[in-house]
Amino acid sequence: MSVSSGQPLMPWLDATRDSLWQAHRLDRLPHALLFAGPRGIGKRLLVRCLAQSLLCTNPTEQGNACDRCRECHLFSTGTHPDFHAIGPDDASKSKEIKVEVIRELVRSESLTSNRGSYKIVALAPAEAMNTAAANALLKTLEEPSSGTLLCLVAETPGDLPATIRSRCQIQRIPVPSRTEALGWLSPRLANSLNPRLLLDLSRGAPLRALEIADQSLLERRLTRFEGFRSIAVGDVDPVAEAATWNADDPGILLDWFAGWLSDLLRLAVGMDRGLINSDQQRVLSVLLTRLDRVACHRLLQRVFDIRSAATGNVNMQLQIESLLIEWARVARRGR
Repeated sequence: MSVSSGQPLMPWLDATRDSLWQAHRLDRLPHALLFAGPRGIGKRLLVRCLAQSLLCTNPTEQGNACDRCRECHLFSTGTHPDFHAIGPDDASKSKEIKVEVIRELVRSESLTSNRGSYKIVALAPAEAMNTAAANALLKTLEEPSSGTLLCLVAETPGDLPATIRSRCQIQRIPVPSRTEALGWLSPRLANSLNPRLLLDLSRGAPLRALEIADQSLLERRLTRFEGFRSIAVGDVDPVAEAATWNADDPGILLDWFAGWLSDLLRLAVGMDRGLINSDQQRVLSVLLTRLDRVACHRLLQRVFDIRSAATGNVNMQLQIESLLIEWARVARRGR
């Protein structure tokens, strides 16, 4: 399958792609699919490729859209009436998918096709649906219209209600092997960037690695890490350090913070392979000598909780300040 830009699908998605296309050819494609896997491995691209191929009037036997027919043109311009992409409202601070959006979708011509045999809905991230939205979608999952294909995309499918998960065929999208990921990523990077480090920082997810392939962002990471280290050894005040973090995106800061703590805990049990921050192993090993490991586990869980609950209703500046104060206690408790 290919997207309309001519860009090929990533090789690690081929097995899932082929399986779904074969199911379509045998008229066994289910009405609801749940694509599950970490961020940055191509789940949304896979859904778009599948959707375009299903809507194309002249796909190949292998499932490639032709990129020339009227349906492909409509799809590539984002105006195909039988493809709907649903996500959180960009203007909403909550980052939720609200019930009104799902109700409007269900009302939209009862999810029947306008031009062909399929009406396809891509809903991502599915776990962003609030409770009312999930309940509104449930009726469609229970009583789907003929030709409707619902494609839910989730990084944490366990956050979805069991009633939603049980009515979808789950497609687990794997993280590619390091060889596959580097083979895809390396040609797309500037020569000054280290693909191995970027892949480490992105937990092996190549698209995420491409997102963070920004020299200024990587330099800010090093600056924040130095602050993290300085707090641990008592060289800077955590409140003062937190004030300097305000210019950065809270989601990125929390991701970095979680990575540093995770690596410390890996090193604490002798795991020096697979580190997220492989370039900082020496510094992290020094910090390990003064670390309260149990308290570090608790702090890491707090970072995860704050990251998952990060909405416009949360004062992230105060949250980050609180985390750095706690980090100072955790890091010095073993002295």
